[in-house]
Amino acid sequence: MAITRRKFIQIGAAGAGGAAVASGLGTRWWGLDRDPVPDPGTDGDRVVASYCELCFWGCGVLAHVKDGRVTKITGNPEHPLSRGMLCPRGAGATGLLYDPDRLRRPLVRRAKRGEDVFEEVSWDAALNETGEKLLQVKARHGAEAVALFTHGSGGVWFKHFMKAWGSPNVGAPSYAQCRGPREAAFTLTFGTPLGSPEPIDLANARCITLIGSHLGENMHNTQVQELAEAIGKGAGLVVVDPRFSVAASKAKFWLPVKPGTDIALLLAWMNVLVAEKLYDAEYVARYAEGFDALAAHVADKTPEWAYAITGVRPELIRASARFIGGARPASLVHPGRHTVWYGDDTQRERAMAILAALLGSWGRRGGYLTASKFPVPAYPLPADLPHAPAKDPTDKPKAGGYPLATEVLASGLCDATKPGHALYDLKAWIVYGCNLLQAMPNRKELLDTIQNLEFMVAIDVLPAEVTGWADVVLPESTYLERDDDVSAPPYKRPFVALRQAAVEPMYDSRPGWWIAKALAEHVGLGGWFPWKDAKEYVRTRLAQKGLPYDELAAKGVLLGPAAPTCEEEGAPVGAATENGKIQLFSKELAQLGFDPLPVYVPQDEGPPGHFRLLSGRAPLHTFGRTVNNRLLAEPFPENEVWLNADAARSLPGFELRPLENGERVVLVNQDGIRSTPVKVKLTQRIRGDCVYLVHGWGQTARRLRYAHGRGASDSLLTSRYKVDPIMGGTGMNVNFVRLERAGEAA
Repeated sequence: MAITRRKFIQIGAAGAGGAAVASGLGTRWWGLDRDPVPDPGTDGDRVVASYCELCFWGCGVLAHVKDGRVTKITGNPEHPLSRGMLCPRGAGATGLLYDPDRLRRPLVRRAKRGEDVFEEVSWDAALNETGEKLLQVKARHGAEAVALFTHGSGGVWFKHFMKAWGSPNVGAPSYAQCRGPREAAFTLTFGTPLGSPEPIDLANARCITLIGSHLGENMHNTQVQELAEAIGKGAGLVVVDPRFSVAASKAKFWLPVKPGTDIALLLAWMNVLVAEKLYDAEYVARYAEGFDALAAHVADKTPEWAYAITGVRPELIRASARFIGGARPASLVHPGRHTVWYGDDTQRERAMAILAALLGSWGRRGGYLTASKFPVPAYPLPADLPHAPAKDPTDKPKAGGYPLATEVLASGLCDATKPGHALYDLKAWIVYGCNLLQAMPNRKELLDTIQNLEFMVAIDVLPAEVTGWADVVLPESTYLERDDDVSAPPYKRPFVALRQAAVEPMYDSRPGWWIAKALAEHVGLGGWFPWKDAKEYVRTRLAQKGLPYDELAAKGVLLGPAAPTCEEEGAPVGAATENGKIQLFSKELAQLGFDPLPVYVPQDEGPPGHFRLLSGRAPLHTFGRTVNNRLLAEPFPENEVWLNADAARSLPGFELRPLENGERVVLVNQDGIRSTPVKVKLTQRIRGDCVYLVHGWGQTARRLRYAHGRGASDSLLTSRYKVDPIMGGTGMNVNFVRLERAGEAA
């Protein structure tokens, strides 16, 4: 059954509450009608192909331009990540382009750091200030005293600047605060990280298991389309989530697990698969090693054992395990994206990877696929560059004492900025496109760390909270106003996509390539940026392979030759480990002193009268990056705190006047930190021991005139975290809150 544009919009709209009304569509999550929405045609005098930056997915878009303004954004049917469709965020990109609160000119701080008092200056003055301060840090402390925090595709230009500068200290919060545990776990098990987009075959899966992954509310475009296709073909969903999410509402099995007990549930599932011989014995015998140790490890991890821990009934654990095993090998355990929860996250993801191996889904249709990459050579740099790049410091912030960290830890860079750090003494930060106040745990600790800096420069489109703590703020153009590097991630069908400006930059903003190149010239490293502009950079890269730039510019994307992606298509099955075997029992973990098989360890309980704080996202918002977007805010104006309606009736302090749905409350965490007032959503769709917030709200930046003060910030309340000892991820679901009625002191 083909998925229609109408159906795809419904998938995202239902999870957004009022979004379905705003779009004029029904509220069914899986719209079953086959009638496509007619394409209204071109709304303008030209259409420019590009790829999106409203989230990291990078969907292909067509920007319709009329009289120098972008009038609408549609999905590029040629691009494999959009397939002609966009999520609500992508379609609302003009809300960012024409946001009245955008940064317009370079800013230099004229008061104490954090007071958000700036003077508008020229680009030359801002770059002179930035270059001078960076050179002073380099002269006093060395090149490696400068660190880059980055998020988004435009960060490639600043990573190149850091290479020229001579510092390897480049980190992204998306690793240690998001996806790092799964990369470590799948590398341990299969010898390779997953990367992005994840190489999974949702469309052909017969069973899809989501463990804390809110697919549908977490609008990863292609995956939501493929999930709809799979459901249309009869696939069943198994959803493990303390909250009755949109996906849970469509599931064959919903397991409302107690937060922090997922490993126990996964071990119990393995117990059933092994005991009832529902695992793929032939596959495991041929491609894996360590099965006997695994079987012995889970022999006593029965559903009855797990029930006492997870709160999920034994018959539900057993029935869902049988369903998962019965659909193998097209039984896909989704790896998730935001995977830092409790500090044992690599082991939880290890359990998920081991489960996938027992199902025989690695390398099989309906499971995990082999991805390939479009070959685009690097830009040829001159041989006589003025500075040599620094060596990769595998024993410094990259690892930070965490042996299986595969990238520099953003939290490690923060630690290395604190006085007296044993390995580094960072003195200057370049922050590109990431609001660290929303991304990092323990805001007070982060701000104290920032105060230790000699210099910080922030490059952003909006006056996000972090820009208020910078010394210099450089306004970047939105993705609709700038040319950029190509996108060519590994994928089922290799492709290369081009970003190109649809309109001229507004105000005095500049594209990232221009900022990085100009900054390099101000510090004597212009030779590292020999290209005239991003167009020339891309043309030169493509020309080395004889690829047609003009065709790419016209279509927005070029597809590479199709290659086998699974065993059914002729791709070899196996692991990229040292001996080519899937590692069920990890000798590497054992040698490092960690459990070679996942072990359930109880999590700390919260204080009496408190609820565990959980967070996620909504289909109309990319965390804090879109909360100021007026187009997206119309159907989803602010977040709410989900609270179990039965639990609300027994709240301490509310006996005389019970809490009502829609009332504003203040959340107070275990350390006394208070949120801004937020509406309470009383519902039976969440367990009674936790509450839930959509991440990104409660913004403190006053120059974000719409978002400022709306809703509550889960980041502010995340004053504690547990560090994953294997790869350094910061588990943040270890905070607890109590509720007060807004305006009433406890």
